Amino acid sequence: MPEKFNLLVTVCARAGSKGVKGKNIRNLCGKPLIAYTIEQAKNWGKFTRLICSTDSKRIAGIARNYGAEVPFLRPKKLANDTAGKIDVLRHALLESERLYGIKFDALLDLDVTSPIRDARDIENIVNLFKSRKADCVFSVVKAHRNPYFNMVEERLNATVGICKRLRQAVVRRQDAPRVYDMNASMYVYKRAFLLGRKNKMPYSGRSLIYKMPEESRIDIDSELDFKLMEFLVKEGLVRI
Repeated sequence: MPEKFNLLVTVCARAGSKGVKGKNIRNLCGKPLIAYTIEQAKNWGKFTRLICSTDSKRIAGIARNYGAEVPFLRPKKLANDTAGKIDVLRHALLESERLYGIKFDALLDLDVTSPIRDARDIENIVNLFKSRKADCVFSVVKAHRNPYFNMVEERLNATVGICKRLRQAVVRRQDAPRVYDMNASMYVYKRAFLLGRKNKMPYSGRSLIYKMPEESRIDIDSELDFKLMEFLVKEGLVRI
């Protein structure tokens, strides 16, 4: 019999949102935005616990209605504009272990505002994490711009140059190294890596990427993003 793999799935949704007010529970094609992510996790189903980390009683009630547990409310210091996501996830992991009496092997975070994914994506990223014994696996899409070819930076002396230079200049996009955008949709963290206090970002010598289709790049951070997502869902161009 295979050894049990204890996985905590987190759906993080704070009340304060500057770009789109109340976006985590705003109605998108008949349901609160947060509902899509919770339902995707439940459709996949291979987790030990599925929780919502929030500072809002209203969000907590909606999350429970769609099937997530809300065993605690997030402290205010982890619900402001300066709080880092990894600190929020560490808190969620440790509080869940304390309340449920379970030591989790890993944490899978599904972002509410990047919902273009399905149960197959969740299955694939978790399998990649487990098979490669990674510290972290996070989802990406192919980048539109490339720092070796067509991204520039302004320097201290006010000159402008290519962001990343190779020994030989890249004159064709096809010759530039492949780069990716993090689409903020899915992150799987090994427990020990997540709890390592020096680890502030999901990168290590044992981090991997999970490549997703270009349309999954949409991360709702503005009214325009929300309207675009709404249009794509209504027209059947994406499924969430």
